[in-house]
Amino acid sequence: MLRRRDSKASEAAVDLTPMIDMTFILLIFFMVSTTFVKDMKLDINRPGAQTQVVASTKAVRIYIDRQGETFLDGEPVRVWAIQGRVRDLLRGMTQKSVLVVADDQVPSGRLVEVVDQARLAGAEDVGVATVAEAGEG
Repeated sequence: MLRRRDSKASEAAVDLTPMIDMTFILLIFFMVSTTFVKDMKLDINRPGAQTQVVASTKAVRIYIDRQGETFLDGEPVRVWAIQGRVRDLLRGMTQKSVLVVADDQVPSGRLVEVVDQARLAGAEDVGVATVAEAGEG
């Protein structure tokens, strides 16, 4: 025996809860994966220049303080180890640029040494930061 279906169409409802959950998960993912510029808290007096541009925030930054000590990622690093560490940092980057943030009292020999190690590591663009390029502080 055949039964007739009710002619009333059941009302279709779309549950938006999974879509809202997914939106919040994506929002949290992008907030966490965003890269932030890490600035060292070193006392560095940067030199000024008339021809200066703001450096990329994605550049690998090497700091040289007044005593000639070098820092990479907040950790002290010897000059002979800069090449290997910078090579590892540049490996996954599309823009292979290095910014050397040096005190204005750093001897030119030490600055050239650090720039040379960065170039040997595979950096295509190596610059020395002035006050406007690296920012205050």
